[in-house]
Amino acid sequence: MRAFTIEQYGGPDGGRIAEAPDPRVGADDVLVRIHAASVNPLDLRIRDGDFKAILSYRLPLVLGNDFAGVVVQVGPAVTRFEVGDEVYARPDKDRIGTFAELIAVHQDDVAVKPAALTMEEAASLPLVALASWQALIGRAQVQPGQKVLIHAGAGGFGTIAVQLAKEMGAYVATTASAAKVDLVKGLGADVVVDYKNQDFETVLDGYDVVVDTLGGETLEKSLKVLKPGGKIISLAGPPDAAFARELGANPALQLVMSALSLRIRLRAKRRHVSYSFLFMKASGDELRELTMLVDAGKIRPVVDRVFPFDQTREAMEYVEKGRAKSGKVVITMT
Repeated sequence: MRAFTIEQYGGPDGGRIAEAPDPRVGADDVLVRIHAASVNPLDLRIRDGDFKAILSYRLPLVLGNDFAGVVVQVGPAVTRFEVGDEVYARPDKDRIGTFAELIAVHQDDVAVKPAALTMEEAASLPLVALASWQALIGRAQVQPGQKVLIHAGAGGFGTIAVQLAKEMGAYVATTASAAKVDLVKGLGADVVVDYKNQDFETVLDGYDVVVDTLGGETLEKSLKVLKPGGKIISLAGPPDAAFARELGANPALQLVMSALSLRIRLRAKRRHVSYSFLFMKASGDELRELTMLVDAGKIRPVVDRVFPFDQTREAMEYVEKGRAKSGKVVITMT
């Protein structure tokens, strides 16, 4: 099969389309012919080696973390799917590789594609939709009437998280440029802070939950908008010991991760709020819940641009340089 692979960790010049072995199909696996996959910041970080100390990938590595396609083979123990099913998924972190013609995925990580969506639209959803679900429902347990701040509401994650938070009954604030105010308000945002001309930490106050996708200074400032007892959940900030334990890391690595997040955790504690790092997990069950929301018209994907497979490197560069105006960038295989 053809696949976009990296042979060593490095910058934007790394990666090429090459022939790769067809995936092995286990007893519980479905083999999917991929029609489309989306580009996520996670792909860039994996390419650059940011996670090589904690995610032990063997090189050469096929990149890509979510997809939509058609089942072409099922393992002997598969009960959920049949050949010909249109599906989408975020594979388990140890089985990534969606920038390819084929992928084998455990049936528990796969869901039937939302009926109303194209393959490209469906491919844009799994990683960001699952991250939104796990942040807002799993980690924050957002309740109706609570105030939630979601940073970068026009981005790939933000466009879905804003809709999900609103569907949960939250009062939703987000940050975006002035050009994107109408977009994020159309997705359900109650308050939009123009981050180019306003300091969100001086405009917003008394929030129950902040979901951070930017890290750094934005993460630090976000502590100021939370009320006592509030929660900040970061997809970009420093990992913590709880994340290391989830990975099954050894005690030494747990200590290292705990040290990385010590400063932000202490600052949070002084303000009587909590900090946690989220690295989303594959889940077919949660995707099925999200599919119902999509099919009911409660959540809609936002796709910025679609690239052909032969331009995978260009698609990644487009994301890396922040050229996407809103939503996700998708690669089409067919």
